[in-house]
Amino acid sequence: MVTDKQPRGNIIKVVAASMAGTAVEWYDFFLYGVAAAVVFPAVFFPSNDPAVGTLLALGTFAVGFVARPIGGLVFGHYGDKLGRKKLLVISLVAMGAATFAIGLLPGYATIGMRRRCCWWSCA
Repeated sequence: MVTDKQPRGNIIKVVAASMAGTAVEWYDFFLYGVAAAVVFPAVFFPSNDPAVGTLLALGTFAVGFVARPIGGLVFGHYGDKLGRKKLLVISLVAMGAATFAIGLLPGYATIGMRRRCCWWSCA
């Protein structure tokens, strides 16, 4: 009789690693959500109404939630082929790098469009 039971220590390691990865990922989403609600409207959308700026910033946050299932499918597929540990590290590094890159983005004051008289805005 062949049993496929793993030692209890291995299962605890897998669960702990999964929980740590999920906690880091959700913490990153939490930080981005707070920044999207508090900081991004003033930095990236100052020329709009404050409510519109907040909605635009939260719209970028929503894109992350829409992309999550797609990323789950892609990373799940490659995780089965290449190893879940390797893909977990890649996804966490990519998420951290993206968050860092957002911090490097210039604000509206640096690259924002200047108000010009255009055929659609000048009467």
